Amino acid sequence: MANWPDPRMASTGFNGAAGSANAGVTDAGLRSYMLSIYNYMASGVLVTGIVALLFAQSGMAYQILAGPGPLKYVLMFAPLAFVLVLSFGINRLSTSTAQLLYWAYAVVMGLSMASIFLVYTGTSIAQTFFATAAAFAGLSLYGYTTKKDLSGFGTFLIMGVVGIIIASLINLWLQSSALSLAVSVLGVLIFAGLTAYDTQKLKDQYAYVAGTDFMGKAVIMGALNLYLDFVNMFMFLLRFMGSSRD
Repeated sequence: MANWPDPRMASTGFNGAAGSANAGVTDAGLRSYMLSIYNYMASGVLVTGIVALLFAQSGMAYQILAGPGPLKYVLMFAPLAFVLVLSFGINRLSTSTAQLLYWAYAVVMGLSMASIFLVYTGTSIAQTFFATAAAFAGLSLYGYTTKKDLSGFGTFLIMGVVGIIIASLINLWLQSSALSLAVSVLGVLIFAGLTAYDTQKLKDQYAYVAGTDFMGKAVIMGALNLYLDFVNMFMFLLRFMGSSRD
């Protein structure tokens, strides 16, 4: 992270008062910026949850996700396509297009996640959701308020994500319960760390996007990052807390 000099530290007298006023404006802008990110993130999670529940209850989820057809794989990999388009094309997209893609992603993710209602009981899903929400809130608050620089953990955490993806793919063939447990534990820990890390990163990025045309798109990308942290932490935690319907 860049460490820009703070002009308030060098101000005295009238300039110091002006600096304090500017600080107040900046703080208000930062709060508004972060609140927008949290609102988008929470709304996206809500849309995903509603779509997943309705799709599961419709009976179509079982026919598609438990069936042999190719549509199952389309729903599985479609969310990844949206993430890639938003991540690599955000500079070329308009803010309204980025918003539309974000909501479309939340809907498609809901269709993909409907399978959890076919595997786990509704009570255990709800319990895991609230546990994840509480953990996310605490971790994000820590990331926002801590004075400790978390940027050094970024590379380690991203490498951890790559590692659990590779391990998960390998376990599709091995079907090892021990490896599955290890991946789940690491998944919870890694995305817990990413929640705090991403929150601090988004807070620090405000100074660069405030007042620019990119700010609206920065809100969408920030919401997407936190959404991914929340959903992945929820899915890994569900492996521990979820009660099977069988």
